[in-house]
Amino acid sequence: MRRVGVVAYEQEGRVACAAYRHDWAKAGRALRGLVRDKGGSTHVIDIVRALSGRSTIDGYRRLADHPQGGRIAFERVELVQRLMDRDWVDGFAPGSVGAAYARFTARENLTAKGLAEEVSKGVAAAAVEAPLPYAWFGRRVRDSHDLWHVLTGYGREGLGEACLVAFCYAQTKALGWGVVALAAYLKAKDTLSGPDARHGPPRRAIWEAHQRGRRARWLLGEDYERLMAEPLATAQARLGLTPPRAYLAVPARHLNREAGTGGAEFVLREPASV
Repeated sequence: MRRVGVVAYEQEGRVACAAYRHDWAKAGRALRGLVRDKGGSTHVIDIVRALSGRSTIDGYRRLADHPQGGRIAFERVELVQRLMDRDWVDGFAPGSVGAAYARFTARENLTAKGLAEEVSKGVAAAAVEAPLPYAWFGRRVRDSHDLWHVLTGYGREGLGEACLVAFCYAQTKALGWGVVALAAYLKAKDTLSGPDARHGPPRRAIWEAHQRGRRARWLLGEDYERLMAEPLATAQARLGLTPPRAYLAVPARHLNREAGTGGAEFVLREPASV
Protein backbone atom coordinates (compact mmCIF):
# COMPACT_ATOMS: atom_id res chain seq x y z
CA MET A 1 0.00 0.00 0.00
CA ARG A 2 1.41 3.37 -0.95
CA ARG A 3 2.03 5.93 1.72
CA VAL A 4 1.52 9.41 0.39
CA GLY A 5 2.25 12.68 2.13
CA VAL A 6 3.05 16.26 1.30
CA VAL A 7 5.80 18.35 2.77
CA ALA A 8 5.58 22.12 2.37
CA TYR A 9 8.53 24.47 2.58
CA GLU A 10 9.16 28.04 1.51
CA GLN A 11 11.59 29.15 -1.18
CA GLU A 12 12.13 32.83 -2.01
CA GLY A 13 8.71 33.80 -0.66
CA ARG A 14 6.89 31.03 -2.50
CA VAL A 15 5.53 27.82 -1.07
CA ALA A 16 6.56 24.65 -2.83
CA CYS A 17 5.30 21.18 -2.13
CA ALA A 18 7.13 17.89 -2.47
CA ALA A 19 5.21 14.63 -2.38
CA TYR A 20 6.78 11.47 -1.07
CA ARG A 21 5.60 7.94 -1.65
CA HIS A 22 6.74 4.39 -2.22
CA ASP A 23 6.36 3.61 -5.93
CA TRP A 24 6.30 -0.19 -5.81
CA ALA A 25 5.47 -0.56 -9.52
CA LYS A 26 8.56 1.40 -10.59
CA ALA A 27 10.69 -0.44 -8.04
CA GLY A 28 9.43 -3.80 -9.32
CA ARG A 29 10.30 -2.94 -12.92
CA ALA A 30 13.75 -1.79 -11.90
CA LEU A 31 14.35 -4.92 -9.82
CA ARG A 32 13.38 -7.16 -12.72
CA GLY A 33 15.70 -5.18 -14.97
CA LEU A 34 18.51 -5.51 -12.45
CA VAL A 35 18.20 -9.29 -12.39
CA ARG A 36 17.69 -9.58 -16.16
CA ASP A 37 20.59 -7.33 -17.10
CA LYS A 38 22.91 -8.76 -14.42
CA GLY A 39 23.99 -5.36 -13.27
CA GLY A 40 23.59 -1.71 -14.02
CA SER A 41 23.71 1.12 -11.55
CA THR A 42 20.68 2.70 -13.27
CA HIS A 43 18.40 -0.05 -11.97
CA VAL A 44 19.78 0.28 -8.46
CA ILE A 45 19.30 4.04 -8.51
CA ASP A 46 15.72 3.64 -9.78
CA ILE A 47 14.91 1.26 -6.93
CA VAL A 48 16.38 3.60 -4.34
CA ARG A 49 14.48 6.58 -5.77
CA ALA A 50 11.20 4.70 -6.01
CA LEU A 51 11.35 3.56 -2.40
CA SER A 52 13.03 6.50 -0.73
CA GLY A 53 9.82 7.49 1.03
CA ARG A 54 10.39 9.76 4.00
CA SER A 55 14.02 8.78 4.49
CA THR A 56 15.49 12.09 3.28
CA ILE A 57 13.00 14.15 5.27
CA ASP A 58 13.47 12.07 8.41
CA GLY A 59 17.24 12.12 7.95
CA TYR A 60 17.35 15.91 7.73
CA ARG A 61 15.19 16.26 10.83
CA ARG A 62 17.41 13.82 12.67
CA LEU A 63 20.45 15.84 11.65
CA ALA A 64 18.87 19.02 13.00
CA ASP A 65 18.43 17.33 16.41
CA HIS A 66 21.87 15.71 16.35
CA PRO A 67 24.86 17.09 18.31
CA GLN A 68 26.58 19.56 15.95
CA GLY A 69 23.93 18.72 13.36
CA GLY A 70 22.18 22.06 13.67
CA ARG A 71 25.39 23.83 12.70
CA ILE A 72 26.02 21.42 9.83
CA ALA A 73 22.48 21.93 8.53
CA PHE A 74 22.81 25.69 8.87
CA GLU A 75 26.16 25.85 7.04
CA ARG A 76 24.89 23.50 4.34
CA VAL A 77 28.34 22.72 2.92
CA GLU A 78 28.17 21.05 -0.50
CA LEU A 79 30.28 17.94 -0.02
CA VAL A 80 30.82 17.38 -3.73
CA GLN A 81 32.53 20.76 -4.03
CA ARG A 82 34.90 19.99 -1.17
CA LEU A 83 35.71 16.53 -2.50
CA MET A 84 36.40 17.90 -5.98
CA ASP A 85 39.02 20.25 -4.53
CA ARG A 86 42.05 18.03 -5.07
CA ASP A 87 44.40 20.43 -3.31
CA TRP A 88 42.22 20.12 -0.21
CA VAL A 89 41.80 16.35 -0.52
CA ASP A 90 45.50 15.74 -1.19
CA GLY A 91 46.57 17.94 1.71
CA PHE A 92 45.65 15.62 4.56
CA ALA A 93 48.28 13.89 6.67
CA PRO A 94 49.28 10.29 5.95
CA GLY A 95 47.06 7.84 7.81
CA SER A 96 44.10 10.21 7.92
CA VAL A 97 40.63 9.60 6.55
CA GLY A 98 41.32 12.25 3.91
CA ALA A 99 44.55 10.60 2.81
CA ALA A 100 42.79 7.21 2.58
CA TYR A 101 40.00 8.81 0.53
CA ALA A 102 42.57 10.42 -1.79
CA ARG A 103 44.29 7.06 -2.35
CA PHE A 104 40.98 5.26 -2.86
CA THR A 105 39.65 7.68 -5.47
CA ALA A 106 42.98 7.90 -7.27
CA ARG A 107 43.36 4.12 -7.37
CA GLU A 108 39.79 3.59 -8.61
CA ASN A 109 39.92 6.61 -10.93
CA LEU A 110 36.85 8.17 -9.33
CA THR A 111 35.57 11.67 -8.79
CA ALA A 112 32.81 12.99 -6.56
CA LYS A 113 31.38 14.81 -9.58
CA GLY A 114 31.24 11.58 -11.56
CA LEU A 115 29.26 9.92 -8.79
CA ALA A 116 26.87 12.88 -8.56
CA GLU A 117 26.26 12.89 -12.32
CA GLU A 118 25.61 9.15 -12.42
CA VAL A 119 23.15 9.19 -9.54
CA SER A 120 21.35 12.27 -10.88
CA LYS A 121 20.70 10.95 -14.40
CA GLY A 122 17.09 11.34 -15.43
CA VAL A 123 16.28 13.92 -12.75
CA ALA A 124 15.80 17.61 -13.49
CA ALA A 125 18.87 19.56 -12.45
CA ALA A 126 16.68 22.18 -10.79
CA ALA A 127 15.28 19.54 -8.46
CA VAL A 128 18.63 17.92 -7.69
CA GLU A 129 20.49 21.17 -7.06
CA ALA A 130 17.66 23.07 -5.37
CA PRO A 131 18.97 25.26 -2.51
CA LEU A 132 16.53 23.66 -0.09
CA PRO A 133 17.13 21.71 3.12
CA TYR A 134 15.82 18.31 2.02
CA ALA A 135 17.46 18.51 -1.41
CA TRP A 136 20.76 19.44 0.24
CA PHE A 137 20.52 16.49 2.62
CA GLY A 138 19.85 14.16 -0.32
CA ARG A 139 23.03 15.45 -1.96
CA ARG A 140 24.90 14.88 1.29
CA VAL A 141 23.82 11.24 1.31
CA ARG A 142 24.75 10.87 -2.37
CA ASP A 143 28.17 12.49 -2.09
CA SER A 144 29.26 10.48 0.95
CA HIS A 145 29.14 7.13 -0.90
CA ASP A 146 32.86 6.76 -1.66
CA LEU A 147 33.81 8.19 1.71
CA TRP A 148 31.75 5.43 3.30
CA HIS A 149 33.70 2.89 1.24
CA VAL A 150 36.84 4.15 2.96
CA LEU A 151 35.35 4.21 6.46
CA THR A 152 33.68 0.80 6.26
CA GLY A 153 36.53 -0.99 4.48
CA TYR A 154 34.35 -2.32 1.66
CA GLY A 155 35.80 -2.41 -1.85
CA ARG A 156 34.14 -1.56 -5.15
CA GLU A 157 33.86 -5.11 -6.41
CA GLY A 158 30.44 -6.80 -6.42
CA LEU A 159 30.41 -8.08 -2.87
CA GLY A 160 31.89 -4.88 -1.48
CA GLU A 161 29.15 -2.81 -3.09
CA ALA A 162 26.47 -5.24 -1.88
CA CYS A 163 27.84 -4.95 1.65
CA LEU A 164 27.87 -1.17 1.49
CA VAL A 165 24.26 -1.19 0.29
CA ALA A 166 23.28 -3.27 3.33
CA PHE A 167 25.23 -0.90 5.57
CA CYS A 168 23.48 2.10 3.95
CA TYR A 169 20.07 0.60 4.63
CA ALA A 170 20.84 0.24 8.32
CA GLN A 171 22.12 3.82 8.47
CA THR A 172 19.52 5.63 6.34
CA LYS A 173 16.40 3.47 6.77
CA ALA A 174 15.73 4.07 3.08
CA LEU A 175 13.67 1.09 1.93
CA GLY A 176 15.23 1.07 -1.54
CA TRP A 177 18.62 0.19 -0.09
CA GLY A 178 16.97 -2.58 1.88
CA VAL A 179 15.35 -4.11 -1.19
CA VAL A 180 18.63 -4.10 -3.14
CA ALA A 181 20.52 -5.52 -0.16
CA LEU A 182 17.94 -8.29 0.30
CA ALA A 183 18.13 -9.19 -3.39
CA ALA A 184 21.92 -9.37 -3.18
CA TYR A 185 21.72 -11.43 0.02
CA LEU A 186 19.30 -13.95 -1.48
CA LYS A 187 21.39 -14.37 -4.63
CA ALA A 188 24.70 -14.68 -2.79
CA LYS A 189 25.90 -18.13 -1.80
CA ASP A 190 25.55 -19.17 1.83
CA THR A 191 28.31 -21.79 1.52
CA LEU A 192 31.48 -22.24 -0.50
CA SER A 193 32.69 -25.57 -1.78
CA GLY A 194 35.99 -27.26 -2.46
CA PRO A 195 39.15 -25.66 -1.09
CA ASP A 196 37.18 -22.51 -0.18
CA ALA A 197 34.74 -24.35 2.09
CA ARG A 198 36.64 -23.26 5.20
CA HIS A 199 36.18 -19.60 4.32
CA GLY A 200 33.20 -17.43 5.20
CA PRO A 201 30.42 -17.29 2.56
CA PRO A 202 29.44 -14.04 0.80
CA ARG A 203 25.94 -14.10 2.29
CA ARG A 204 27.38 -13.87 5.78
CA ALA A 205 29.35 -10.78 4.76
CA ILE A 206 26.20 -8.98 3.58
CA TRP A 207 24.40 -9.77 6.83
CA GLU A 208 27.41 -8.62 8.83
CA ALA A 209 27.39 -5.33 6.89
CA HIS A 210 23.81 -4.65 7.93
CA GLN A 211 24.66 -5.37 11.55
CA ARG A 212 27.70 -3.10 11.36
CA GLY A 213 25.48 -0.33 10.06
CA ARG A 214 23.08 -0.77 12.97
CA ARG A 215 25.81 -0.76 15.60
CA ALA A 216 27.88 2.11 14.18
CA ARG A 217 27.29 5.74 15.00
CA TRP A 218 25.16 7.66 12.54
CA LEU A 219 27.65 8.69 9.87
CA LEU A 220 25.40 11.33 8.34
CA GLY A 221 25.64 13.28 11.58
CA GLU A 222 29.40 13.62 11.24
CA ASP A 223 31.18 16.82 10.28
CA TYR A 224 32.89 15.38 7.22
CA GLU A 225 35.37 18.21 6.87
CA ARG A 226 36.70 17.54 10.37
CA LEU A 227 36.44 13.79 9.90
CA MET A 228 38.75 13.92 6.90
CA ALA A 229 41.58 15.19 9.11
CA GLU A 230 41.12 12.46 11.74
CA PRO A 231 43.37 9.37 11.69
CA LEU A 232 41.45 6.63 9.91
CA ALA A 233 41.89 4.02 12.65
CA THR A 234 40.85 6.53 15.31
CA ALA A 235 37.77 7.56 13.34
CA GLN A 236 36.72 3.96 12.77
CA ALA A 237 37.06 3.16 16.47
CA ARG A 238 35.16 6.29 17.50
CA LEU A 239 32.36 5.56 15.05
CA GLY A 240 32.05 1.93 16.12
CA LEU A 241 33.18 0.62 12.75
CA THR A 242 34.62 -2.73 13.71
CA PRO A 243 36.58 -4.67 11.06
CA PRO A 244 34.39 -6.37 8.40
CA ARG A 245 35.64 -9.83 9.31
CA ALA A 246 33.11 -11.84 7.28
CA TYR A 247 33.80 -9.74 4.19
CA LEU A 248 37.57 -10.04 4.60
CA ALA A 249 37.23 -13.81 5.00
CA VAL A 250 35.74 -14.25 1.51
CA PRO A 251 38.42 -15.37 -0.98
CA ALA A 252 39.35 -12.62 -3.41
CA ARG A 253 38.26 -14.61 -6.47
CA HIS A 254 34.72 -14.74 -5.08
CA LEU A 255 34.31 -11.03 -4.40
CA ASN A 256 32.75 -10.37 -7.78
CA ARG A 257 31.43 -13.77 -8.78
CA GLU A 258 29.65 -14.60 -5.54
CA ALA A 259 27.93 -11.27 -4.95
CA GLY A 260 25.17 -12.55 -7.19
CA THR A 261 24.73 -14.84 -10.17
CA GLY A 262 27.41 -14.51 -12.80
CA GLY A 263 28.86 -11.20 -11.72
CA ALA A 264 28.46 -8.07 -9.69
CA GLU A 265 24.73 -7.58 -10.24
CA PHE A 266 23.86 -5.48 -7.26
CA VAL A 267 26.19 -2.53 -7.39
CA LEU A 268 25.98 1.21 -7.27
CA ARG A 269 29.05 1.97 -9.30
CA GLU A 270 29.85 5.34 -10.79
CA PRO A 271 31.81 5.36 -14.04
CA ALA A 272 35.53 5.97 -13.87
CA SER A 273 36.59 9.48 -14.63
CA VAL A 274 38.39 10.17 -17.89
